[in-house]
Amino acid sequence: MNKLSMDLHTHTTFSHDGQNTPAEMLACAQKRGVAFYGFTDHFDYDYDISLMDETEYKRTRNGDEEECFHTLRHLQEDYAGVVNVLVGAEFGYSDKAEVQGRYALTYEKYRPDYVINSVHSKDGLDFFYRDNNMPKPEIYGEYLQLVRNSLDVPYHYDIVGHIGYVARYVPFENKDFDLEEFGEQIDDILKTIIRKDKILEINSSNKQLPNRTLPADYIVERYYQLGGRKVSFGSDSHFPERILDKWDEVVAMLKRIGFTHLTVPCRGEHIKVEL
Repeated sequence: MNKLSMDLHTHTTFSHDGQNTPAEMLACAQKRGVAFYGFTDHFDYDYDISLMDETEYKRTRNGDEEECFHTLRHLQEDYAGVVNVLVGAEFGYSDKAEVQGRYALTYEKYRPDYVINSVHSKDGLDFFYRDNNMPKPEIYGEYLQLVRNSLDVPYHYDIVGHIGYVARYVPFENKDFDLEEFGEQIDDILKTIIRKDKILEINSSNKQLPNRTLPADYIVERYYQLGGRKVSFGSDSHFPERILDKWDEVVAMLKRIGFTHLTVPCRGEHIKVEL
């Protein structure tokens, strides 16, 4: 395994779906020789609680934000010189100005080392809970428009997370984002990421999709063709066993496409790590 491996998308018990404490996750990362490890617990202000029943609300409720950053910053100090620990955050996205304002305030208050900008929901409901039986052009087109809108938020972010997330929950036999059908929207997203000097995440948690990563390799290749060179790796792990999942496979894919390095964001700076 590459001695400069990284995992910049992980969750702990401070996230509604995390299964292990930050200390447990970080101990595992150290054992696996991770050079750069990022905590990115959920901030889901985009969810509309009024649309959820009690079970759904409990499933999407995160831990205390103050305690989260306090705990993670202490671990960052404890592991200094051992693992490059980054205290990040995963922000959801909403078109509503008041929700965007809340994300902006959270960023200013806690100043995470980096932010993953991720689209999980539409109209206040995660795609996991939505009726995803609409025609493919409609649901994929709406999803891609949300991703494009998210790139223009008025608060800081560094990484664009798991493009293609909606595909995890649709009933279509072919879950691909056909470039002939959606290529114009995808190109617009990728060009905007490049223009804004953001980082495209290669997320290895594909939830049994035929494609091995989010985004799929053909979208990553298109990003490279358009001039994109900044990519990060994230397992989206919610328990220790998935830390660095598919790392070697993703590195091989990136090298095949032509990438020479990964990018680690930290407090506005981009650190290049050779593949």
